[in-house]
Amino acid sequence: MTITSPLLAGLPGLRHAFFTRDGGVSEGIYAGLNAGVGSQDNPAHVAENRSRMAEALGVAPERFLTAYQVHSPDVVVAEAPWDSASRPKVDAIVTRVEGLAIGATAADCGPVLLVDPDARVIGAAHAGWKGALTGVVESTVAAMQRLGAERHNIRAAIGPLIRQASYEVGGEFVDRFVAADPGYARFFVPATREGHAMFDLAGLIRLRLEQAGVGAIDDIGLDTYPDQRFFSYRRSVHRKEPDYGRHVHAIALHGRPA
Repeated sequence: MTITSPLLAGLPGLRHAFFTRDGGVSEGIYAGLNAGVGSQDNPAHVAENRSRMAEALGVAPERFLTAYQVHSPDVVVAEAPWDSASRPKVDAIVTRVEGLAIGATAADCGPVLLVDPDARVIGAAHAGWKGALTGVVESTVAAMQRLGAERHNIRAAIGPLIRQASYEVGGEFVDRFVAADPGYARFFVPATREGHAMFDLAGLIRLRLEQAGVGAIDDIGLDTYPDQRFFSYRRSVHRKEPDYGRHVHAIALHGRPA
């Protein structure tokens, strides 16, 4: 049901998980561990799936927190649980509160889990192309720093996302990135279709983490589009399915190590 980052695994007083579809109760196109509150899945199934994810991270279901994501660079500090109806409209969550699991919802976009193990500050960011381009990585690191983290001591893990071999984009997409920074041309290679390119979202996320001063970075290296263990928005579109499941990839602090 879960995949972990070698960089984060084994850190004392920390649990994290990049969840697969395995171990859930949803059916049909949502089959498995669909955690998408915004999906059209049976709400009771989503609630049960999220409860199982919370249990895997050692927290109560009401302490398993996600945001109402809007592809922004915005971040919120979690200090106490919130309910689904009051989810903040942001794309990253940071906290130093033990026993709160914070997560990023994704189905092709890039989930990034972060921790300063000394300052005991964690973060979870949803980095799709728009968020990555407009600064969600930098906002998350800055928010962690305000809570006491040191940039050079932050460890970040990039989770399952749509990889370059699966991510075809049009010329106007490339133009947008190159206009922002000519160096971003490195994240595109020609596609088989003329005027199209293949985009390296993971590479962009890694670069932005490096530029933000993050001390160590791990990349799980898994592609959500061909890998049937994961939900994929783009795969659902190509299959002409009416909706798609969502993952939540999450991290939590537990009892402070001695």
